[in-house]
Amino acid sequence: MKSFSFRGYTLPAKRIAVFGAAFGLWILGLLLSKIAPDQSRESAFSAALPLFFFLASWLLAGFPVLKNAALNFLPCRIRNNPLDENFLMSAATIGAFVIGEWAEAAAVMIFYMIGELIQEAAVERSRSSINALLALKPDKARVQDGESWREVAAEDVNPGSIVLVRPGERIPLDGIIIEGKGSLDLSMLTGESLPEPCMEGNEVRSGTISLDGVLLVKTTKSSGDSSAARIIKLVQGAQESKARPERFISSFARVYTPLVVGGAVLLALLPPILIPEARFSDWFYRSLILLVISCPCALVVSVPLGYFAGIGGMSRRGIMVKGAVHLDSLNKTKNVAFDKTGTLTKGKFSVTTLEPAPGISNEILIETAALAEGESNHPIARAIMEYTENEKLGMRNGEFGIRNEKLGMRNEECQKYNIQEIAGQGLELVSSETKILAGSRRLLESRLSGQSLPPGEPEANTPVYIAKNNEYLGRILVGDSLKDGAAEAINQLNKMSIKTSMFTGDIRSSALKAASQLGIASVEAEMLPEDKLAAIEKLAGSGTTVFVGDGINDAPVLARSHVGIAMGGGADVAVEAADVIIMTGDPRRVPEAIERARKTHRIVMGNVAFALSAKGFFIILAGLGMANMWIALIADVGVALAAILNSTRALKSGV
Repeated sequence: MKSFSFRGYTLPAKRIAVFGAAFGLWILGLLLSKIAPDQSRESAFSAALPLFFFLASWLLAGFPVLKNAALNFLPCRIRNNPLDENFLMSAATIGAFVIGEWAEAAAVMIFYMIGELIQEAAVERSRSSINALLALKPDKARVQDGESWREVAAEDVNPGSIVLVRPGERIPLDGIIIEGKGSLDLSMLTGESLPEPCMEGNEVRSGTISLDGVLLVKTTKSSGDSSAARIIKLVQGAQESKARPERFISSFARVYTPLVVGGAVLLALLPPILIPEARFSDWFYRSLILLVISCPCALVVSVPLGYFAGIGGMSRRGIMVKGAVHLDSLNKTKNVAFDKTGTLTKGKFSVTTLEPAPGISNEILIETAALAEGESNHPIARAIMEYTENEKLGMRNGEFGIRNEKLGMRNEECQKYNIQEIAGQGLELVSSETKILAGSRRLLESRLSGQSLPPGEPEANTPVYIAKNNEYLGRILVGDSLKDGAAEAINQLNKMSIKTSMFTGDIRSSALKAASQLGIASVEAEMLPEDKLAAIEKLAGSGTTVFVGDGINDAPVLARSHVGIAMGGGADVAVEAADVIIMTGDPRRVPEAIERARKTHRIVMGNVAFALSAKGFFIILAGLGMANMWIALIADVGVALAAILNSTRALKSGV
């Protein structure tokens, strides 16, 4: 048996065996020391026998501590702080042996080992929720090879390959289902427990499990760029990032322990010199007790463990935090600004109305728009392309659809078009003979001269204005709907006294209507990326500001805000620029992330206050001679255990 598990806590069996042996030797030493042999028959051997067992127990339990204390004084490591908890424990126990307190010296190391074991178990429990993510990334993939299938390493599969996924298997790479249907288990990736139906044409992400269907998936990304790989990189990077309290505790310990050692030396030397009849042995014993009490384990361990547990607990809910420093920032959130499309709304647009200019048919308007939007991945562009394939307009019979060779983007003539995306405004498609504009009113007004556009903007829909060769052809109205839970998320933030805003490139009427439905008071619409950047910088001046977005044009704002939160289904560049990723895309995870960060901060600061106050109290007792080594053990190991166990609360699902 390599490990021992109890109620979710796991420890190496070897460490348990070492502890058991050390504890057994200590008990034997106690029993032998309590036997009062006849003085006439007492021998040097029988007197030294308890010392042998206590010394063996001390060495067995304390070997890692003694080893680290010695290594810290090597020339290659002396620049670090050699006067750490290992030095404090070693010096105190060696001193206890010198003055004849053998049982207490060994007990200090044994109970310190208990604390270390529980600490390791707590860390492992916190780590397990993160290590479980490693299972998201399958090592193998079943790839089509002619008429057969062969199993290869997932990292050797190129985008565009066809992979076979059977029921119960994980999807190895991101891709699109080209055949099959069923349901997917997204729980490890997004924290969502309900299965999600899937069918031909749906996008799927690596790490999800096909529950009941055989799927053929055409891969769109390599193994290193897949959703599972990105999550693992995010979490591994998060473990290396320190929050402000964590950095403070590390710096504090470097100053604290040398001061403790100096104080212990003064406590041992000054009273015997300054106080008549004061015995050096008494004050030396008090100084040893001070060293044990002052060991900073509770602070040095519980603070990073608290943040680590917080990150692990959030990852279970599909909230990926790139570092503890971002948890610290989330705790202080005063403002949350949202993008609209794809963040608060579903981003699933559909064409609601065609409004061609006089003399222009619906067919001419939509086919011109299809040419411009055919290569764009923007949700509005996809809505227009879906509409062009609608049978009511004869798109599938080749009358004038985008699949028709006359207009299709695969046609050699159409390949001559140069398509340029104008950030926040739309698209321009240019060839030697044709120029098509598709986008906002601002775009057409800036590019068309002497042309009058229809007055006013629709209240509930987003208009896409179309022009060809400087002639206005009409506009296409596209509508979106709010995400489930968006209103609830805003309501929760408002209850938390957090100011909410909406920054969007959409038209003002559409933005105002969505904001009204959601309960957002502050709205900025028709914004270019640079406008969003300026707005977030202004908002950041009033307190810690969070921006939530999902698009390519949101990347600069996500990077500039104090905390950038990206929706997991958004653009890759947005995910890379963000500090937190909501894998489910559920807006309700935003207030949950903030509340979890607040809970983690409360736990961490509670540990700091508890540890400092408890140690201060016991240090006073030690200085007054009212504490012995057993009380010192309670002050050190007991306080550390309480702080460690309290830190694991950050793993729990409740906030």
